[in-house]
Amino acid sequence: MHSDARKLEDNTTIEGDVCIIGAGAAGISFAMQWIGKPFRVILLEGGGFEPENEMQDLFKGSSTGQRYYPLQSSRLHYFGGTTGHWAGFCSDFDPVDFKTRSWVPHSGWPIDRSTLDPYYERAHTILELGPYRYDLPYWQAQDQTKKPLPFDDTVLWNKVWQFSPPTRFSTRYRDTIVNAPNIHLYTYTNATELTLHDDDRSIKEVVVKNLAGKSHVVRARYYVLACCAIQNARLLLASNERAANGIGNDHDQVGRNFMEHLEVNSGELLLKEAMSLPLYMWDPFVTRMRAEVAFRERVQQAHQLLNGTISLSPYTGKDPEAYIDTFSDDAVEQVKRWDEYEKQPKKKRTPKAGFYKRFNLFTRIEQSPNPNSRITLAHERDALGMPRASLHWALQPIEKRSIRTMYHLFGQQVGLSNIGRVRVMEWLRDTDDNHWPSIVGGGWHHMGTTRMHDDPKQGAVDVNCKIHGLENAFVAGSSCFTTAAAVNPTLTLISLTLRLSDHIEKIITDKPVM
Repeated sequence: MHSDARKLEDNTTIEGDVCIIGAGAAGISFAMQWIGKPFRVILLEGGGFEPENEMQDLFKGSSTGQRYYPLQSSRLHYFGGTTGHWAGFCSDFDPVDFKTRSWVPHSGWPIDRSTLDPYYERAHTILELGPYRYDLPYWQAQDQTKKPLPFDDTVLWNKVWQFSPPTRFSTRYRDTIVNAPNIHLYTYTNATELTLHDDDRSIKEVVVKNLAGKSHVVRARYYVLACCAIQNARLLLASNERAANGIGNDHDQVGRNFMEHLEVNSGELLLKEAMSLPLYMWDPFVTRMRAEVAFRERVQQAHQLLNGTISLSPYTGKDPEAYIDTFSDDAVEQVKRWDEYEKQPKKKRTPKAGFYKRFNLFTRIEQSPNPNSRITLAHERDALGMPRASLHWALQPIEKRSIRTMYHLFGQQVGLSNIGRVRVMEWLRDTDDNHWPSIVGGGWHHMGTTRMHDDPKQGAVDVNCKIHGLENAFVAGSSCFTTAAAVNPTLTLISLTLRLSDHIEKIITDKPVM
């Protein structure tokens, strides 16, 4: 079912069993698990079914620290959310990502890698991926041309990625949600405030507003925040009528530990003999799998590295442009460009196979959790009267040191295999220089801000993604990540959301109505 909240009578009260705030990858994935079940699920989307500039303006915010993309275009504010400009990169987290690493402050999840295995497999279906297989021999059996570089497997390994078509949730799952009798989607319902019951231990209702001047309230037994890392924190911090520091923020954890993947051109691989290296090649919306060079857990530990990967692409005759310099602050135009590109015939955009002696090297690396990298509220308010978000993106020496060491180790392996040499970019050469060049960007991968930790003094949600101190409020998505791993977050955030859905279904079935 679907209702446009701009057409409802002002001050309407909407009621259900579960209220999901946000209809992006997490919110839609969660809602679909409840189709056909004896519960009324309310799914709130702040925008409509298409991107609109005035909706994107509600996501506008300020940023300080390391240079970052415009906040109003790094997330999309309509049904389907940021899957509208997602490139489809998918891979699973490694076991090391969940461990407490002595060299990575604030690392260590309260779950381990095996916890997510059954949910990864289910998430594959939602993202229209291939088999839940990330072992290279499986893919080599399908295509024997996918041969790895001749490196020492005890030092480097080949991290397999799969690629979603990519699944555009806005079109792929619109009819599924709208036609589900027990799922009620309300568009143009921007959540501006959560209010508490008198005991301050549970959420009473959500205030939602839109630019048509309408205000409504939503009441449910359980609430799930699925608004993305910045907006989840913003909503909790802005809900400060009874909780002075914001709901769930008794220990000043909400908004802290904002993480991104550092993504940056870092060097070149110069080969003695030309190679095609099909295992490592990628073309948007065509490739279904590829590999990136990764570092074994024992190597990470020995050299105190963050988890990261190196990807290869043929040198085209000019240095690759830093994507952060080409990123538009016009999200609507950005989505149009993605749509136009996807409609091109594949034969017009797939490069001819070739042999190359020169490859660009690109880094994707996790950011170490940092309490000073955070979301706070700005003094400026948006058109609905809600304080805007302010991002302070703060990096640390461990990130640059890790990248530099990664290329030192990679270069050693290239030399030992006698295939060529590695040239690193100037910004990595001075071991005493911890400054970051202007070309450093992120992957639009907003993580952390409501991190998972059993101790409420070190995280905002518990092992089941329940907000500490509240009985009926949960968070879905990558804002719950304790650490960021080296891979794009979509597959893991959906897997974590499916786990949360199973947990809430169990407690809502076992417990009486509140």
